[in-house]
Amino acid sequence: MIIKHYLYNTFLIEHEDIRLAIDPGQNLWIFNLRTLIPKKEWPTISHVLVTHGDPDHYWQADRVASTANAPIIMNKTMIKQTGEETRILAPRRGGLKYLPYRGKTIALDVGQTVDIGNVRIEGLKAQHGPIEVKILGITKRTDPGPKERTGFGSIGFRITIDGKTFVNVGDSLLQEEWSNLKPDVLMLPIGGLGNNTWTMDVTDALEAVRMISPKLVIPCHYNVPFFWIRKMAAADDQQFRLGVEKMGIECQVMRYNDEFQLTS
Repeated sequence: MIIKHYLYNTFLIEHEDIRLAIDPGQNLWIFNLRTLIPKKEWPTISHVLVTHGDPDHYWQADRVASTANAPIIMNKTMIKQTGEETRILAPRRGGLKYLPYRGKTIALDVGQTVDIGNVRIEGLKAQHGPIEVKILGITKRTDPGPKERTGFGSIGFRITIDGKTFVNVGDSLLQEEWSNLKPDVLMLPIGGLGNNTWTMDVTDALEAVRMISPKLVIPCHYNVPFFWIRKMAAADDQQFRLGVEKMGIECQVMRYNDEFQLTS
C-alpha cells in the first residue's frame, strides 16, 4: 500500500485497483491557488472521502469524483435528497447553499458503516474548532455551528482496506470517543492554536495518539498556506514526532507530494 500526502488533510491511499482520496481540496496560498491533488491523478480515483465542507478539504471533491465516476462519501448533512434529485453542499460557494449533483453520493453518519467495493468505511465523531485569523492586528474568530459554513459536516473516518485500518479525523478537536481505535495508520491534525482553537495542537494530538494507540502516525494540517500567510497553523512536527516515538509508536512526517510505502 502507498500513502501520498498533498498538504492540509489531503491524502491518497493506493492498493491494487483502489485509489482512495481524502479531502481533495484547494491550496489556499493566494499566489498559487490550485487543486491539492494534481489533475493527472483524478481519472483513476476510486473513492472520494470528505471530512467537512471547508475549501481546503472540499473545493475539488465533486470535480474529482465526476472525472473518475467515483462516489463521494461524506456526512449526511452535506447531502440532501428531494425525490429523485440529489443536492450537495456547494463546494465553491459560501454559506449553506446546496446544488444539484448527478454523480454518486453516499451519506454517512457517526457510527454508521458502509462497504464500497473492497473498502469498508465507518463514520467517527469529529468536531471542528473555532477559527481565529489576525487581519491588520484585529483577531477575527468564527465559531462552527449548525448554521455556519466553517467546519460544516465534520466527520472522521475509519477506513479498512485489505485488513489494514486507517483513521482520519479531519480538522477535529480531541474526542474521548476515539479511545482504543487502534488503527494501523492514524492521520492527525497538529496545527491548532491552543485552547481548542482550529484543530488539536501538538499537546492534544499527543494525547489523541495515547488514547487511540495506532501503529503509525502521520501528522497533518499544520504549517500550511492560508491566503497571504505562508505558514498558518504553525506546529513543530519534530517535537510531535519525538513525543510519539516515546510511546513506542512510529511517526512518519510527510511534505507535499511525499509518498510512503506501508509494508507491515
